[in-house]
This record gives sequence, C-alpha cells and structure tokens, in this order.
Amino acid sequence: MEPFSDQFMEFHPIHGTNVKLDHSGTQATRIESFANGVCFSKHPLKPGEIFLIEIEDKELGWCGHLRIGLTARDPKNLEVVPEYSIPDLTELGDSWVFAITRNHNKVIEEAEVPGVGEGGLAGGHRLGRGEAEDGGQEDGGGGNNTRPKAFFTDTHLYIDNVRIPRDKLVGRSRPGRYSHILDDLYKTNALPPTARRSRIGVLYVPKGQNLADMHIVINGEDMGASAKGIPASQPLYAVVDVFAATKCVRIVQVEYGFSSLQTLCRKAIQKYIVHRMAIDWLELPEALKHYCKYE
Repeated sequence: MEPFSDQFMEFHPIHGTNVKLDHSGTQATRIESFANGVCFSKHPLKPGEIFLIEIEDKELGWCGHLRIGLTARDPKNLEVVPEYSIPDLTELGDSWVFAITRNHNKVIEEAEVPGVGEGGLAGGHRLGRGEAEDGGQEDGGGGNNTRPKAFFTDTHLYIDNVRIPRDKLVGRSRPGRYSHILDDLYKTNALPPTARRSRIGVLYVPKGQNLADMHIVINGEDMGASAKGIPASQPLYAVVDVFAATKCVRIVQVEYGFSSLQTLCRKAIQKYIVHRMAIDWLELPEALKHYCKYE
C-alpha cells in the first residue's frame, strides 16, 4: 500500500503558547522557555502517510529532546493546548507520544526481551526509558548510536504493506566546504537522531478491525511499532512537541506516486553537477536553486 497524498503538510494553527509558525505553516520554532511547544498536523493523516519533520535548530542548556506521536483529539476542540505532550496530552487519553532520545529509540517485540511482562510498552519494549539517559546534559550532537549504519539502496522503506519513498527520509547537510563529507555521515546514519538535520516521522499502519500500529521513522529507519492497537476508526493527527533542546523543526514534504516536476528538475540538475555549491553558478530561479541545495 502506498498512500497517494494530495495535501500539502502544514502545522495546525492551534499550538502551544511558546510556538511561532512561519508564513508557510511548515516551520515551528519555540520562542522561549523549554515547554509549551506542542504542535499538531493541520489535517488528519491518511493510513500509511508519514508526517516527516527535520530538526532545524537546537538550544543549549536544556535536557530532553523532541517528542512525536499521534492523537485522536481534534486540536480545535481542545480547551487549552497542554504544556507537555508527555504526560499532559497523553493523560487526556486517545494520544500516543514517543520521546526521542540520543539512543534507544528502537522498539523490539516483548517476545524478544527476556523478563518483560505486563508492564512493558504496548507493542514491545523500548531500549531505554524517556529522558533518563540524558544524565543532566544537553546533547550537542554526540553520543553513541547503536542503530545499524548502512547505505540505503532501496528506493522505498517498507513497513508491513506500506511503502514510503526514501528520497526525503534522510537529512542532508547544508551546502558548505565540508558538506560532501557530512552527506556521507547522513547516508550511513552516523549522526544521532537528536542532531540537527535529523529527520523524524510518524505514521500509522492499519492492522484490521479498525485498529492500527504507530511507527516512528528516524533517518530512514523504522523504529518498530511503538504503540499497538490504536483505534483507527477516528481521525488521527500527528503530534510534534518542540521540547527542551529541540528549538525549531520544519515539515518535509514526502511525495507518493509520481514525482512532481520540481523533484524531477532537481534530480536532473544534481545528476550533472560535481557539488551542490555549483548550483549557485547556474542561471536558475532562486527558489529552484534553494530546493536543489537543501532538499
């Protein structure tokens, strides 16, 4: 199954009090403090449709990182946007949110974890618990990443019967003197999920009987079913909590089916240049140059 999305992904105009959206509604910045950064997708997600964001900026001095998940609560019906996604939003019910950490974001089935019983996470057991691993220090991009590091050769990421194009799932460096070296680091998943340019997405996979599993995708890798048995008979919105050390995120548009003319132009241009910085020398519209360099 490959969802054909005909909607432009945006953040909902209802959000936490410390959030500022840009004019396009695709970039969310927490302007002060470390909380009140809860955001929602403007529209409910379709089955198998990923809501993908990239970490644009971070802020020193805070412990903890981005939270992401799903909610069945329509943002416009909230009396007030909760200060925190965990535990404030989740305690309201019908919300499933996952705290992204430097390590241990992978979820494995309970059968694979010795000694995990009734108290385990629904859908499996996460290696690590919440923000405890931070040890009181903000992540400046270091830390160990235990996930496999391999070049991605498949054109799609497969999660059960869902196909997601890989083209946008892995971040890229900003053009610069050493960006070609950084690009190799991104391709091999050598940087932690909480680093700048990391791309993190959430989606739900139908499982029959109006139920679904929630999956988190980090830099092109599926972290497993972080919540199982979600009722999928009602609309499900993406939740992004721009929390603590995560300062700013932006939505990355994922194309299903046929590529847009803009994407085809980008691929054709990139095929014939030595390095992305050379795009500046081409006689092209500035908007197209920007798209070629940053996407």
